[in-house]
Amino acid sequence: MALLVIASCQLMVVLDITIVNIALPDIQRSLGFSTTSLAWVVNAYTLTFGGLLLLGGRTGDILGRRRVFIFGVLLFVLASLLGGLAQNEGQLLAARAVQGVGGAIASPTALSLVSTTFREGPERNRAFGVFAGVSAAGGAIGLLAGGMLVEWLNWRWVLFVNVPIGLLIVLATPRWIRESERHPGHFDITGALTSTIGMVLLVYGFIRAAQEGWRDALTLGSFGAAVVFLALFILVERRSKQPITPLHMFADRNRAGTYGIMLCLSAAIFGMFFFLTLFVQDVLNFSPLATGFAFLPVTVVIAIGAGLASRFLPTYGPKPFMVVGGILAASGLAWLTLTGVHSTYAGSVLGPILVFSLGMGMEFVSLTLMALSNVPVRETGAASGLLNATQQVGGSLGLSILVTTFGTASTNEAQKQVPGFLSQATPAERLRFEHTGQLPRPWSDEVLTAGVSAAFVVAAIFAVVAALIALLAIQVRSSDLERLKGGVGAGPV
Repeated sequence: MALLVIASCQLMVVLDITIVNIALPDIQRSLGFSTTSLAWVVNAYTLTFGGLLLLGGRTGDILGRRRVFIFGVLLFVLASLLGGLAQNEGQLLAARAVQGVGGAIASPTALSLVSTTFREGPERNRAFGVFAGVSAAGGAIGLLAGGMLVEWLNWRWVLFVNVPIGLLIVLATPRWIRESERHPGHFDITGALTSTIGMVLLVYGFIRAAQEGWRDALTLGSFGAAVVFLALFILVERRSKQPITPLHMFADRNRAGTYGIMLCLSAAIFGMFFFLTLFVQDVLNFSPLATGFAFLPVTVVIAIGAGLASRFLPTYGPKPFMVVGGILAASGLAWLTLTGVHSTYAGSVLGPILVFSLGMGMEFVSLTLMALSNVPVRETGAASGLLNATQQVGGSLGLSILVTTFGTASTNEAQKQVPGFLSQATPAERLRFEHTGQLPRPWSDEVLTAGVSAAFVVAAIFAVVAALIALLAIQVRSSDLERLKGGVGAGPV
């Protein structure tokens, strides 16, 4: 029951990253968003979520993880309710930002509760397997749930649905989860602010570059300011007696490698969901609900991959699953680059996403276990917060880079398609093109497909880098395997 409560919270927080994606067109029509500002419905959540995860993990260490867990879930529920009731752009964006804060408090605390609730060895391995599977599959579940809610009800229910789930979690937590020991300390507010502002500026710089180009003054200014704030963050953490991110964690090559792998794979998986959703709906003409079902196999195969890794980790250790998982993810993404305007779901999409998902299932359970291996109890919140922050920041940064790649490739393809369109266009079509600058179908399908294929090339490169890091950086000792088996000397982390 404790695992059910913890996993339900993680699922609620993770799926909220993607559940809104399918509802974006309805939100735009309802509240009058422009296409550019609409992107911030997603970004307002992921940026505050990723930026404050480090502080959220530290808060659980100091104040008690169960107490902080409940507060984070309640904040998430309140923001979801307010978001569903929003009447204008500002109200919805503010609610989404507060949702991210609630998620940043609840998510790392949930992962820490796995470490403190379950004994090290097979029991904790299974718990991590469930937790990792839920984390990895949450994106696909969000797309499916979003499609159902938008078609059967309306866009507001992609936010309202969190309210009853969150309240059930809050009611069940005191009964099934015990409070953790509190570790005296102080809140590293300066570290939290500098890291959050630095990451927000860095992500904004990439997003701005995709829209305005790399020579734009605001783009360059954002990158410059991001460097300054992130440098200040490192300086503050080095001098702080109780830093929000103990930098000595990066001295362990396994943990540093784990964070690097998570950064790369998150970029790949965020990109896969985002661009494949565009392709399936705009080129293959799937409805929101059909799109959700198209991603359902991802959930099943990720669970299979996580289950296989969880079962055989004590025998083989996490490194083989990290390497093979990265190779499978890269292979699936490389396969997706072959999609074209005449592709079909069964012939060109299903196979690649199954290969990709199997690899990701293996990766996430191995990464989750490795990130918290040999971490003292007092620092499990910081370690889990850093892992989650790496996931969100990697996803946001990676998606921004892929969007830039997509924009460049689609612009180049559009320039190639314009002469062919103009040679066949009617006067009315020419006039419409002059006013909107957008090509009609089938020319627009060619443009979008070219951009998506280019983005998948970069995503595959991210996955290859992850596999190389696992191959070259990760080292698993025989003592680590004994701990995974729950052998002699295995005790609480």
